[in-house]
Amino acid sequence: MIEEVARHYGKGGLLERILAALAQAGKDIDHLTIDDLAPVDEFHSRRRLATEELAGLLAPSPTDRVIDVGSGLGGPSRYLAATRSCRVSGVDLTPEFVETAKALTERAGLADRVDFRVGSALDIPFPDASFDCAWSQNVAMNIADRPRYYAEMHRVLRSGGRLAIQDVAVGNGDPLRFPVMWADRPEISFLRTPEETKSLLVAAGFQIKEWVDNTETALAEAAAERNRAASNPTDPPILGIHVVVGPSFREKIRNAGQAMAEGRTRLINAVLIKP
Repeated sequence: MIEEVARHYGKGGLLERILAALAQAGKDIDHLTIDDLAPVDEFHSRRRLATEELAGLLAPSPTDRVIDVGSGLGGPSRYLAATRSCRVSGVDLTPEFVETAKALTERAGLADRVDFRVGSALDIPFPDASFDCAWSQNVAMNIADRPRYYAEMHRVLRSGGRLAIQDVAVGNGDPLRFPVMWADRPEISFLRTPEETKSLLVAAGFQIKEWVDNTETALAEAAAERNRAASNPTDPPILGIHVVVGPSFREKIRNAGQAMAEGRTRLINAVLIKP
């Protein structure tokens, strides 16, 4: 199952596609900024807006060490380092994502504050109590063993540490249409309800500090984005997460959007504390 999830995301040629798109968009690919990269490296619901809001809830300080579990292409890790001056370590299951994250971080001049390694969220490759904060965006949907996932993040946090998450959750219980962004087939999609998620986090030893349902906000933003695209059509824009996803992008984004609009999924943000 772990290998299948990694194959879902890693399809080859990713860094080359991203750099080519950035160059075509007029970016200096040897001296990139987090804003240059945001259209392609914020590979999660609500993209940069979500990262900004979740960072505000977590509020890491410059002295904090942060772990980004399921760090993907490294967009949130770089954002936290650049805007909060903290030190960030990213862990991701997909080797191609990790190699791409490292290369983009070098080109953004942030390698002194951000590092990445291949690893599983179920066996985080760091000792106990290594971090002040943990971060995980749109990762849990691919994890069947939620108790172990939450227990691992609890383990690597120091006492008083904080965990920030964004997750897609089960809504009204109606089945999803596949493919979606996180799964081509139902066998690697493991959504839980918000209530189950809360219970599992508490059972892992966390206390809930913030719990926000961003579903309606996400739907409004998606509608506004569609309206902007209709008034200024390009097919497709040069930069966007379609560069990462490839030809299946339109079908996946349509299915995921319809699922949320029809109440089959919810989008939740939360900040938890390890007492």
